Amino acid sequence: MQQCQQRPREDTNVLVKEQGSAFVTFPLLKQDSLVQEADVIPACLVQGLLGFAVNWIRPLPDQMQALFSNKTGRRALVSAVKYLNSYRPRSAIPPVLGPDLPDVWCLSPSVPPRSRPVFNSEQAAAVIDGKSMADEIQLGIADEVRKMKDSLGKVPGLGVVLVGERRDSQTYVRNKVKACEEVGIASLVAVFPEKCSEAEVLHAVSGFNHDPSVHGILVQLPLPQHMDEEKILNAVSLEKDVDGFHPLNMGNLAMIGREPLFIPCTPKGCIELLLRSGIEIMGKNAVVIGRSNIVGTPLSLLLQRHHATVSIIHAFTNNPELITQEADIVVSAAGVPNLVRGSWLKPGAIVIDVGTNAVEDPSSEYGYRLVGDVCYEEALQVVSAITPVPDARNGNLTVATLRLQVLIWVS
Repeated sequence: MQQCQQRPREDTNVLVKEQGSAFVTFPLLKQDSLVQEADVIPACLVQGLLGFAVNWIRPLPDQMQALFSNKTGRRALVSAVKYLNSYRPRSAIPPVLGPDLPDVWCLSPSVPPRSRPVFNSEQAAAVIDGKSMADEIQLGIADEVRKMKDSLGKVPGLGVVLVGERRDSQTYVRNKVKACEEVGIASLVAVFPEKCSEAEVLHAVSGFNHDPSVHGILVQLPLPQHMDEEKILNAVSLEKDVDGFHPLNMGNLAMIGREPLFIPCTPKGCIELLLRSGIEIMGKNAVVIGRSNIVGTPLSLLLQRHHATVSIIHAFTNNPELITQEADIVVSAAGVPNLVRGSWLKPGAIVIDVGTNAVEDPSSEYGYRLVGDVCYEEALQVVSAITPVPDARNGNLTVATLRLQVLIWVS
């Protein structure tokens, strides 16, 4: 086997392999105090190793067995598998999946709006009344729950996991529990402090999975940063994933012709708002601000299913104002108070404000008040229809959608 030399490393947490001009770099899972010569792997062998690790059908060459006969080498094998999708020689293009970067919004001075007339200033923008829509759904759910209780002697049950002290999360959970009680759906809430262990949360999820009285499970997001959100959501039984966050549900949502068991409730509620308000989606330019797994990403997929032309704005988007100014439908779920100003909006646009942001307010019962992502007073002068925050009309429909999904699964 050709002798390989280890290239000097700037970061001791990564291994850099060299053979000729080919380099392979991937992180070690743990830091070893010693890196043995046997850990230096030719690029050509790494490629074969990755193919073996994924397919499990290619015989492992003798030289590869020798290279991975020690502890550090075995960890390098696991690292190679974990970073299969991001593997590239240094001279090659960036990883196909792209870097995993958090959306941290850095607000810059607004781009001056282009000259455009204000939309029909004599006619006030319509308020999209999600509350009445939610009440209509709620009446039907309450009736079905009563029938179920009379005929079967059972009622639907929702298990909720809440971790931490985020005010918005506490508000969501409080509203969901209250709403379920109003229609006769039982609620079980497992509350954990911010610094609890991941194992405690997984244990609670497992308990709900095996509890026959719990028909739907909701893990309130976001979770604290020290927890593996993907691992916890994957632990939720597919059949009880009423929030629609299980990878199979999300994957089926993304694929044309497939139907998920459940659709994430807030995106589903947003589409209900548009449809029940008689707003045409097909062929419209739609902008979704924010790309979280909770709202932005699944909502963009739903809008595409309704044949809208969808643009997603995130913290790395250049000139977001200019993109939003072209939108017929704007849905904001960035979690940034008053991010969207009136100058961002096209005259006559439809605005769904999903943002629910806590702002300190000593005069409030809870010491804070809720505001949206959209500057409501400015938007009223431009748009044709908008959802108000903190009126919670959109939130009411989201909760109604959740209750409906619990009922559908029990039925």
